[in-house]
Amino acid sequence: MAISDAVFLSAHEAPGAQSVQRCDGCGHELDERDAAPACPVCGSLLAIVHRAPADANGVALTGAALRERLHARCCGMRGGHGSGVWRYESLIMPTAGDAITSHPEGNTPLLNRARVQQFAGCDGLLLKHEGYNPTGSFKDRGMTVGTTQAVRTGASAVACASTGNTSASLASYAAQAGIPGLVFVPAGKVALGKMAQTLAYGARTLLVRGDFDECLRLVQAASKELGIYLLNSINPWRVEGQKTIVFELLQQLEWDAPDFIVLPAGNLGNTAAFGKALREAHALGLITRLPRIVSVQAAGSAPFAKGFSEGFTTRHRVQAETIATAIRIGDPASWDRAVRAIRETNGLVLSVTDDEIIEAKVVVDAAGVGCEPASAASVAGVRQLVRAGVIRGSDRVVAILTGHVLKDPGTLVNIHQERDDVAGANRPIEIDATVDAVARVISNSRSS
Repeated sequence: MAISDAVFLSAHEAPGAQSVQRCDGCGHELDERDAAPACPVCGSLLAIVHRAPADANGVALTGAALRERLHARCCGMRGGHGSGVWRYESLIMPTAGDAITSHPEGNTPLLNRARVQQFAGCDGLLLKHEGYNPTGSFKDRGMTVGTTQAVRTGASAVACASTGNTSASLASYAAQAGIPGLVFVPAGKVALGKMAQTLAYGARTLLVRGDFDECLRLVQAASKELGIYLLNSINPWRVEGQKTIVFELLQQLEWDAPDFIVLPAGNLGNTAAFGKALREAHALGLITRLPRIVSVQAAGSAPFAKGFSEGFTTRHRVQAETIATAIRIGDPASWDRAVRAIRETNGLVLSVTDDEIIEAKVVVDAAGVGCEPASAASVAGVRQLVRAGVIRGSDRVVAILTGHVLKDPGTLVNIHQERDDVAGANRPIEIDATVDAVARVISNSRSS
């Protein structure tokens, strides 16, 4: 096993340290409080490696003992933690202490909706809705840990490139921590709901004449030259926070792992984080088998799906275009880590069209759940795999909904008021101010 493949620190590694930052490429190690955005030796991404959890006597906690400790940390328990991220503190940042910056976040539900199950053709489908986080997306899980690290390192400012959700989350957590926030977004390509949040929370918002990939290159250069703390998903502490999506859904399922975990895929930070979470959960005996990770891309932004179809022999880049703005990314930064996650879990990568995304979104919304367009890619992906015979109707599947329905109000208006080709569109009805007019609407609704 290569140095960079280690799941936890061994007894002789990094004496006295609870965690280290280790380079994916060359294995070079940095102190956990080092603010470097990448390996100073080879430039590769950094990953966090922790010492395995232990009790007060230094005895390693695994299996049932660790499950019991995590149960006691739940928000509903005496002495528990209000955050669905920080109750896993020993697995994400054991030495956070008083630096923790939390709303709180996490504690998102697993939803059972017959209407969505019927649409996808899978009776065992559950929806893990990350839109219930404080700023309306899963990004809060990574941002609480990343911002906590910024506080610990005394960062003078934090920054990110974003398609919208990351910028909203960074702006909120930076405001809470009292650290100036700077966000780089592609001009004219950010959904209204996300832009409004970013501005409201007070971050300096830079509209870059270019796409997300150009924004990311720019913020990386600015971080290196100006000393701004970078909070994109390439930040290893962001990955630690995003792992808790998996820890939490496994705990909600009483550590009986599902057959598949299906998620939207853009910059591939979540795919990488999910793989790391499952690797650690299995090594600690929290679960006895690995679910298959399925990453779903939009067809107009599907370099990872193309790579998967070729056995990952080539790293592809595309000019991204899709209605699902949150995953409109053509050059995913976490490619290599995501490849590892797919390979280790016998996972799959596929793409769905914008029409399939909208079809799934309309169903999810009409089930009373609601999600932004990118989130619906996971449900569309489940449906595709059921029709292909890969997922059986009886399989236990968790589809991740990454963002809230109000993240993209423009798309909602387009679907329900402007387009005439969307099945299930719910057009507003103009009526006279009479009871008879209301009665006609009720009658027509019953007969339709």
